Amino acid sequence: MSLTEFSASASLAPRSLSLPKVTMPALAEMKRQGKPISALTAYDYATARLVDEAGIDLILVGDSLAMVVLGYENTLAVTVDEMLHHTRAVHRGVHRALVVADMPFGSYHGSVSEGVANAVRFIKEAGAEAVKIEGPRVELVRALVEAEVPVIGHLGLTPQSVHRMGGYRVQGRTVDSAMQLQSDAFALARAGAGAIVLEGIPREAAGAITAALPVPTIGIGAGPDCDGQILVFHDLVNLTFAPPAKFVRRYGDASALFRSAVEHYREDVEHHAFPSDAESYHLPESARQLFSLDPDVTGARDNPDAAANPDAVVNVDAREEMAEETNQG
Repeated sequence: MSLTEFSASASLAPRSLSLPKVTMPALAEMKRQGKPISALTAYDYATARLVDEAGIDLILVGDSLAMVVLGYENTLAVTVDEMLHHTRAVHRGVHRALVVADMPFGSYHGSVSEGVANAVRFIKEAGAEAVKIEGPRVELVRALVEAEVPVIGHLGLTPQSVHRMGGYRVQGRTVDSAMQLQSDAFALARAGAGAIVLEGIPREAAGAITAALPVPTIGIGAGPDCDGQILVFHDLVNLTFAPPAKFVRRYGDASALFRSAVEHYREDVEHHAFPSDAESYHLPESARQLFSLDPDVTGARDNPDAAANPDAVVNVDAREEMAEETNQG
């Protein structure tokens, strides 16, 4: 449909060019230096490229795409093949950020070997540089590390457990549950997880876990004391069509921008203001003398066959002139 050329090799923003590639060891070094880790989700080439060029450290191809891209009620319906498809697109748009793929519900909830096999697909087929799994699955983390698959854990409010939790509820509200979260975090770290997402837990619990844990924590709804922060891109720019969660800060209103642009386009089409002559392709001057789409000029009104096929209409006067030149020759 489009003649516009999208070049993956086009020049990147200066900030993206000036910063080194982010790796899993680099995240650990950022924690050691006390440098905050910035993270966002992305689900397609264009968004991933913008996020990467803005200097974000980690891009998560989140299973949240089930809701914000595919329109499902929760994250449970998205499949491995759909996640692979979107991870490939994100990978093509990223040069610097660490690309992490969410493993969707059901892809690692059976045997450990099945979980490892699915994780390997994200690395081998989609270009992911790490995978993220939910819950204290220590045995699986250990197996992934042994299979050379970098892994990020996810504790607290784990969206794939929405039915078990009875909804999206803050976790770790009691001393016992907060202590369990810390124990799980340490178990994941000892098993080889390179970082841990803490979602929907009290600030105090997240701060204590972060201070004690040897690997970085990345918070979402877990307060400011984590080693890094992540948000869903669509929440950040108001593209979710729903009230934001308490922890979401909206930094732009893409919904209003896009709606205004689309409405303006529709109005221009309806009022014949788009496209303009400057936005149209033209025949060479020599060809314009022979061809015209103006029925008054071509005589199409008096020629039913020509009117039925205006693209093939030849200017009557020009045709007669050509015939006279042929006869004279």
